[in-house]
Amino acid sequence: MTQHFDADVITAVLSHMNGDHVADNHTIVHAFADLAASDVAMVGFDGDGGDWEYTDAAGERILTRIPWPTEVVERKDVRRAVVELHRAAVARHADSRGAPESS
Repeated sequence: MTQHFDADVITAVLSHMNGDHVADNHTIVHAFADLAASDVAMVGFDGDGGDWEYTDAAGERILTRIPWPTEVVERKDVRRAVVELHRAAVARHADSRGAPESS
């Protein structure tokens, strides 16, 4: 069963992510949704994943859901999941930059 959080918890986490971690939001969405994404904001989450909204290359607003890489049951788990997701995003970007060009 999906874990849902109280509105005050969601508000606090979103405020923190969109205030203090704007670049991290971009890194996550670029790695797992759309490399051309701009104006990225985290807009929600539950125990299964996080929701981000962004503007795509055509100027459309897109909502994307990215599953957590680890179990999220309590508020403290959200921080750990976002950190792990960000680390995975950084690794994915590094892998794509280091990959040989295909012919």
